[in-house]
Amino acid sequence: MKPWNESAGGSALELLRPDSVEAAAAALDDGSVALAGGTEVVPLLRDGILQAQTLVQLDGILPSGVREGWIGAGTKLAELETSQQVPAVLREAASLAASPQLRSMGTVAGNLLQSTRCWYWRLKYPCRLHGGSRCFAREGLHSEHAIFGNDFCASAHPSDLAAALLSLRTVVRTNERELPLAELYRLPTEDDRSTTTLAAGELILELEHEQPRASTYLKAMDRRRYAFALVGVAAARFESETTLALAGVAPVPWALQSDRELQLARPLPGNTYKLDLAKTLVKRALETVE
Repeated sequence: MKPWNESAGGSALELLRPDSVEAAAAALDDGSVALAGGTEVVPLLRDGILQAQTLVQLDGILPSGVREGWIGAGTKLAELETSQQVPAVLREAASLAASPQLRSMGTVAGNLLQSTRCWYWRLKYPCRLHGGSRCFAREGLHSEHAIFGNDFCASAHPSDLAAALLSLRTVVRTNERELPLAELYRLPTEDDRSTTTLAAGELILELEHEQPRASTYLKAMDRRRYAFALVGVAAARFESETTLALAGVAPVPWALQSDRELQLARPLPGNTYKLDLAKTLVKRALETVE
């Protein structure tokens, strides 16, 4: 475990460089913050949303690379974008996830665990995700917020990759357990405000996904490129069924059993257009994979 220190603004920030997953997990179990590509953590630290005295560098110790049906958690999004060993839905989701510079740095695990883009949360309003008693988005501006699972918190999960992997019936392996990707996430509640089920010191190591006969990822954005999804739709056709998963519509990546479940959406007054987008993109995605 190699430490490195930097003093900024009168406070010392320590960077640990563990040489194994076990050492990293032990350091994180002590309340430190994981750092891989840094495209998520560094801006959160800069803006004071995330507080940390110690960062644990994961780059170089997490499994990385791509094989048929397998992805290392430390794999860069840029590698997914160009790999012919992954289904089209993953290549397309990776290529639409961010700018080329961020795709060359961001990791698969980091993308799956990225925080909400809710502007109230980002501006540090005392919202429910920050431990408060109100969801400011429900009462205020919410054009980019959730249309599913939004009773307690109306934030929208931004990961394109998570929706793509959810459609591929992906299994996640951590240093402690194995679980379906859907079980990595949870809707926040009064008793537990977290949106993932990861424990302290638990690291995503690898992912195994099924291989579809056809797949696609479609994304509606507020500009042509390098924007987060207003609505993202992943579709994957297998021998016995076609799976659907959505990005940008709930506090967690949202799986649909069928397009009929779109009727269960409960948009807020200012984001009913998202349901129309979802219906259109789901229809196009299903036509694409037929």
